[in-house]
Amino acid sequence: MMHRYLLTFVVLVFSISCKTDKSSKDKASENDTVSNSTQADTLIYPEEVHFKSIRQITFGGDNAEAYWSFDDKQIVFQSNNTAWGVACDQMFLMNADQTFKTSKPPMISTGKGRTTCAYFLPDNKHFVYASTHLGGEECPETPLRLNGKYVWPIYDSYDIFVADLEGNIVNQLTKELGYDAEATVSPKGDKIVFTSTRNGDIDLYTMNLDGSDVKQITFELGYDGGAFFSPDGTKIIFRSSRPKTDEAIKEYKDLLNQGLVQPTEMELFICNADGSDLRQLTFLGNANWSPFFHPSGKKILFSSNFEAERGFPFNLYMIDIDGKNLERVTHGETFDAFPVFSNDGKYLIFSSNRNNGGGRDTNLFIAEWQD
Repeated sequence: MMHRYLLTFVVLVFSISCKTDKSSKDKASENDTVSNSTQADTLIYPEEVHFKSIRQITFGGDNAEAYWSFDDKQIVFQSNNTAWGVACDQMFLMNADQTFKTSKPPMISTGKGRTTCAYFLPDNKHFVYASTHLGGEECPETPLRLNGKYVWPIYDSYDIFVADLEGNIVNQLTKELGYDAEATVSPKGDKIVFTSTRNGDIDLYTMNLDGSDVKQITFELGYDGGAFFSPDGTKIIFRSSRPKTDEAIKEYKDLLNQGLVQPTEMELFICNADGSDLRQLTFLGNANWSPFFHPSGKKILFSSNFEAERGFPFNLYMIDIDGKNLERVTHGETFDAFPVFSNDGKYLIFSSNRNNGGGRDTNLFIAEWQD
């Protein structure tokens, strides 16, 4: 999703074919499998009381947007690890008990263009993701600063596709002009929520799994994205920038006309799955993003730098859906984000700069969760 570029923001502050290659599968099958309940609890900081145990999955590059299959047996994620033969983000598949320190997981995107935000479909045999490959096989340029300000590109060549776990695209869900991406699937298995610029602004839409019955569900000026359904499928949590002053509105529109957004001021919003009963959840300032529902459906985990003075660190926080009882979950000094619970609620996968030797790598970690 677009918030993936906050990974690059932290770095700045501090400084193939449609089918998966068989050899990649063979290499992946050679990976060691490890227990979720043991390994390197030293990766847990003393204050992180919600983590019973933790293990590191990846060991190089930027790895993020990791999502569980509906049966919790597999995980799809995006990576730009150059050791895996990619020049920009592509989609990779792993079993939930695998790690990739010396080997490569199977790539399940085309290897062309740039991809973002894969998410399993209920059959556990297909997934949705966005890709720019129809607009060109090369990685599109990634502007990150304009007039000294941090920005994200909104590629109008992004469309949303359905592929099988061999990497074969079986359906194209969006064909409208403009940016279509950030698709996630309801736990009920009936709807997809995604972000689109098809109306000239950046709003949320829902559609059926086959791309039919598209409905716009947010309408206020500003960037609405990174949306996820609640465990029962009745609510949606997302991040938004909502410019209010004349100056902020002009800046937002000018950037959007250039295919850019400025993501440094975002708050979380919550609504019903049809967009009704919309309300702002956080009022923290700075960037509040990558929200995900706690398995109870009564709390939200998210990443924020609201306590930071220099743009970092980003840590994970938890808040009730009524905006009360804000609690800090992680206590890193750089970057923790993209928290996603397994469907059974036992594990949390997230991205972190911890244990990267002081370098720039952002890796995936699975923590055994305890309330």
